[in-house]
Amino acid sequence: MDTLKAILKINPNAKVNITRAEGEVKDNIKWLDGTVEISQADIEAKKKEFAYLELRQREYPSIQEQLDLQYWDKINGTNKWQQAINAVKQKYPK
Repeated sequence: MDTLKAILKINPNAKVNITRAEGEVKDNIKWLDGTVEISQADIEAKKKEFAYLELRQREYPSIQEQLDLQYWDKINGTNKWQQAINAVKQKYPK
């Protein structure tokens, strides 16, 4: 999760300008229009809290694939869809 997404998860109404100079590791955050500053520690904690979501989203089968798995599970009495989803959830726990 990038810095802006983390800030907006904490405060959906935040107004900020985020820049990063070439070669820099840390974002430079300018708080705008009276937005109360959020600590870097809180921003980093929010990034970590939601990191598993992005990893899961990349690995889940597409919706079309999931629907196909569900269809064939129903026809064949199998649970391949559930196994596929559980594998991703176990790989990237909350």
